[in-house]
Amino acid sequence: MDNNAIVSLLGLCLRGNHLAVGEEPVAEAAECRAIRLLVLCADAPDSTRRRAERFAREGQCLLAELPVSKAELGRALGRASVAMAGVTDLGLAGAVANRLGQMDPARYADLAQRMELKAKRAAERKRLHEAQAKAPLAVREEGETLVVETLYGEKRLPRQTVLA
Repeated sequence: MDNNAIVSLLGLCLRGNHLAVGEEPVAEAAECRAIRLLVLCADAPDSTRRRAERFAREGQCLLAELPVSKAELGRALGRASVAMAGVTDLGLAGAVANRLGQMDPARYADLAQRMELKAKRAAERKRLHEAQAKAPLAVREEGETLVVETLYGEKRLPRQTVLA
């Protein structure tokens, strides 16, 4: 598998509006903790590398150095050159991490495992949130109806339906 697989996947992220491209958009997305995987080109300057590390720390996301140049990544994303980009979708970030892990297992295996763990934790949080949203917060009687309150609002049920 070559570098084209990585840059084409990042191009797909861009077309799906799941990629922050460039330093300022990455900084904004990291501040909102929307980035799941921050990617940095191999030939990025040290100052950009330090900023990317800070963005990853502040945004609580993973940082991966890509084996491509700024010009290659820029060409794939329709720009002159791109030193850093942030993938905002968890599934696509996992796909990028897995492809990197397949390309160079010694270098990126830890990244792929950490991304998989983040995806599992996010799925667990989502299941927990959905379960809490469906659970009734309160039930009260109003004449011949029962009012069930959940996070999504109230539901009024005729008493006969509930007791039957």
